[in-house]
Amino acid sequence: MHQLTCKNLNIGYEDGTVAQDINFHLDKGDYLCITGENGSGKTTLMKTLLGLTPPISGEIIFSDDNISGEIGYMPQQTPVQRDFPASAWEIVLSGFISKLSGIPFYSKEQKNTALKNMQKLGIEHLSSKCYRSLSGGQQQRVLLARALCAASKMLLLDEPTAGLDSFATEEMYDYIKKLNDDGMTLIMITHDINAAKTYASKTLNIGKEVIFNE
Repeated sequence: MHQLTCKNLNIGYEDGTVAQDINFHLDKGDYLCITGENGSGKTTLMKTLLGLTPPISGEIIFSDDNISGEIGYMPQQTPVQRDFPASAWEIVLSGFISKLSGIPFYSKEQKNTALKNMQKLGIEHLSSKCYRSLSGGQQQRVLLARALCAASKMLLLDEPTAGLDSFATEEMYDYIKKLNDDGMTLIMITHDINAAKTYASKTLNIGKEVIFNE
């Protein structure tokens, strides 16, 4: 059984359908890049997969019924979020908020995992730095470390290189590829067709016609 299967999926909101007839499947360790024009439904699809937006029709099937608690999500940043007055360490730890279950503090295990994720992304030295003082590339790595705190099986990334210069972009792609090499299933929205061709094991282009390639 595939880790994730979408069958005849139509997505959108109360005021109408954004994209329809979406069919694809992913196995553990796949790297899917989602491409398409602005407004085509890429982010809506990601939110639908996360259960944040209900599908209009069709099926979303996960091989593990409990996987929803093991999916990390890195959305696009807003200008307000870039100016958030918290330390990098506090931002990364907040990836565990949904798993606190009413307990008002993080466990030793969660703190160790957060530190390992920061070390994995080369940002442990930024722990005490204020998030808003960091460069764009550093902020994105902090957010990626935060998403990893929630992710043990799948990671969803919405334009993770948006607004970054060429060096920070390549650096981010390298970090993401290493996560995939370690076995993490990845779904990434991107406008970078070259990146999709270089890194993805599967692609999904959303437009007038939805095209899935594996």
